[in-house]
Amino acid sequence: MAFSRVFSDPPSKSIFKKFAVMLCSLLTSLYFLYCLTDRCSTMPTPVRASDQVLGFLASDLQDWQPLRRKRLLQKMISKPGYDAGLISRFHAERNGVEASVLSGLEADTGNLRSDLRLAGSLELASLARVSGFSTKTGSTGKLSQLGEGTKKLPQAIIIGVKKGGTRALLEFLRVHPDIRAVGAEPHFFDRNYDNGLDWYRDLMPKTLEGQITMEKTPSYFVTKEAPARIYAMSRDTKLIVVVRDPVTRAISDYTQTLSKKPDIPTFESLTFKNRTTGLIDTSWSAVQIGIYAKHLDNWLQFFPMRQILFVSGERLISDPAGELGRVQDFLGLKRIITDKHFYFNQTKGFPCLKKAEGSSKPHCLGKTKGRTHPNIDPEVVQRLRDFYRPFNMKFYQMTGRIFGWDE
Repeated sequence: MAFSRVFSDPPSKSIFKKFAVMLCSLLTSLYFLYCLTDRCSTMPTPVRASDQVLGFLASDLQDWQPLRRKRLLQKMISKPGYDAGLISRFHAERNGVEASVLSGLEADTGNLRSDLRLAGSLELASLARVSGFSTKTGSTGKLSQLGEGTKKLPQAIIIGVKKGGTRALLEFLRVHPDIRAVGAEPHFFDRNYDNGLDWYRDLMPKTLEGQITMEKTPSYFVTKEAPARIYAMSRDTKLIVVVRDPVTRAISDYTQTLSKKPDIPTFESLTFKNRTTGLIDTSWSAVQIGIYAKHLDNWLQFFPMRQILFVSGERLISDPAGELGRVQDFLGLKRIITDKHFYFNQTKGFPCLKKAEGSSKPHCLGKTKGRTHPNIDPEVVQRLRDFYRPFNMKFYQMTGRIFGWDE
């Protein structure tokens, strides 16, 4: 009887129950530990394509664009005369960012446009524009890239005068990152006006927002029709006139012509209608251009004096940074071009750029600039000074600036 009670429950069954309880306890513990790590929650729902686009614009673009723009612009503007290498790096970075962003956005343009409206189209469209996009779409339904800007009619023109220093001024100004100028003289308002404004605009370089389009054609100042034509294009056009001692300017004008036509008459014979009487020939262009007050009267019929800046050709040589400072102020630009940009070339006798636009090398004007003037009879020079004196005095009064040509 005792023996049967001892072996009524097999030992294996008791051990199995204990093992089962321990296993359940272990599994329960592992489950709670698993849940404590948040791994037992459900997976998130898939994100819609429009949510992805909106998430990009609202977070990535908004966070990245102001920091990038602020960092790049501060880096460039804080350094006077930031060089073309930095500008190239700026464009390269911008184009690289545009390409990478476009590849991710062009897949869902429709959702992008709707999300722009929902998330505040003005702000996000502005961010997209700064980043190099246009929210307008063509028939293909894809984003259009602004690229390197658009062509615009000039907001400022160097209108004169011939042999006054207009080429030097233009080359100096082109160092400024906010100025884009045509290299060649368009001669639109004197010779090519019949081609129309669209033809004229197509000659201009592409500009970005905030940049100024410029051109220079010195013959405009003495062209009777030019003021009215420029006014018809835009009454807000800013005009720049580089003036120089009219006697020196006339000799320089003659020197240029002589280099092209060695057989022309002498300067003395061209200056007078009759040398015996001393009557100056004002029909000769070299003399006629220097009557600045007469030509300025024509411009003041259309433009107020506040829209015309007169640059001293002499000071452009002796103090280029000072004159360029006045020009930059007149154009409403930051004074980027300073003394650091120039060095004086003793051989040529005028200042040169340490770094030209788009180059890291020094740059001087070409061989056609700074020619040696022929020797002119001192009596003829004095006759010309006497002739110009009353016109110079009137010009000083009109401009409110004494240029010192009669001292």
